[in-house]
Amino acid sequence: MTGTEGARTESAPRAKSEEAPARATLDKAADENFPVAPFFLPRAWRDDLMAVYGFARLVDDIGDGDLAPGGADARLLGVAPDAAEDKLAVLDAFEGDLRKVFDSTPRHPLLRRLQPTVRRCGLTLEPFLGLIAANRQDQLVTRYETYDDLLAYCELSANPVGRLVLAITGTATPERIRRSDAVCTALQIVEHLQDITEDLGRDRIYLPAEDMKRFHVQEEDLRAPTAGASVRALVAYEAERARGLLNEGTPLVGSVHGRLKLLLAGFVAGGRAAIHAIAAAEYDVLPGPPKPAKLRLLRQVGATLRGEG
Repeated sequence: MTGTEGARTESAPRAKSEEAPARATLDKAADENFPVAPFFLPRAWRDDLMAVYGFARLVDDIGDGDLAPGGADARLLGVAPDAAEDKLAVLDAFEGDLRKVFDSTPRHPLLRRLQPTVRRCGLTLEPFLGLIAANRQDQLVTRYETYDDLLAYCELSANPVGRLVLAITGTATPERIRRSDAVCTALQIVEHLQDITEDLGRDRIYLPAEDMKRFHVQEEDLRAPTAGASVRALVAYEAERARGLLNEGTPLVGSVHGRLKLLLAGFVAGGRAAIHAIAAAEYDVLPGPPKPAKLRLLRQVGATLRGEG
């Protein structure tokens, strides 16, 4: 065996082991409330959207402590084994590797996958830094006093994703960005409502404290196996806020054409179907996240395309 053949033999398992955590991250797209990169889109768009999804999903997994066991992602980012459990340290390393996307070669396979998308679409660093900043905030801020405080968090945690979709598809305008921000914030709020129990397990509450006080909800009420009347009323109130944001953002769908229109309708419909599922559960989200049926989602897509609320 020549030296070159030996190098190839050794590098193949290494490449495969590096791709395994990346594939596990990308596979989570199937569990989202909205379609990430549906089949009807052009192949280039699907590749670019999945590249952005891989980044967004991984940064959330770092912030939530949901990385694959064994510290593979941390090792790929060059984080020392004794710091692999330090979320802020891993986020710092992730940001350093992200910056290499724009000027050199990143270490993590998901960021290497992102690099062609960044170059082809002329994406800027800002929205990616926003998503990292949101996850840093999650390590430091676990309660939100007001609804405006929560909206400011969503500006970092959700809105950059919609802006990236518009940039990838070459359709960004100030008005579309404004509508997109409303949709993305709504989707984030809906996800928070679905995940109250899961978030509480991480000592995080995304229900504004002023609203909890208004509805006479204590933190202990959120730890119950099922929701009492006060918690249900609070969840219904926040769900209606999310519905209002979706309605505000829905004109975005009618402002574009073709397959992009169908994609954006899917985003809006995903949020509306999730809100319907929460309502169908009588706003009791504490046993677990109510999930919409696929038929409901498809019907909601059709209603959104027809301009129905």
